[in-house]
Amino acid sequence: MAEETSFYVLREKAVPEVLLKVVEAKRLIDSGKMDSVQDATEAVGISRSSFYKYKDDIFPYHENAKGKTVTLVIQLDDEPGILSIVLTTIAEFHANILTIHQSIPVNGIASLTLSVDVFPATGEVAEMINAIERLSGIYYAKIIARE
Repeated sequence: MAEETSFYVLREKAVPEVLLKVVEAKRLIDSGKMDSVQDATEAVGISRSSFYKYKDDIFPYHENAKGKTVTLVIQLDDEPGILSIVLTTIAEFHANILTIHQSIPVNGIASLTLSVDVFPATGEVAEMINAIERLSGIYYAKIIARE
């Protein structure tokens, strides 16, 4: 079972330069201005290893009164009812599921990708992630994108 995750909001001046460059490299790739991680990391002046080390852990903060979309990847056992429990947990946090994609299980473990619309009533997304990770049959839950 994964350890609990905490999230922080920092002013840009408090964020190490390498992390800001990772965000910029991700933006270049997502916008189509750069075709590869190699090109994007060279353009912003960081190593590919730095990019891969931090790419899943830093995102720009966007305030959005209507809600925001968070995309999660969850590794779970391929057992009846586990997906239902995950979806119930998300519903308990008053989040709205937009998309669900579950891979074909390999060695009894499936990968689940969810896009979830979260609102002020949802509360802390970190609390929802931690609640999912505490469920039996869950290996990990991770935020892979925010919009």
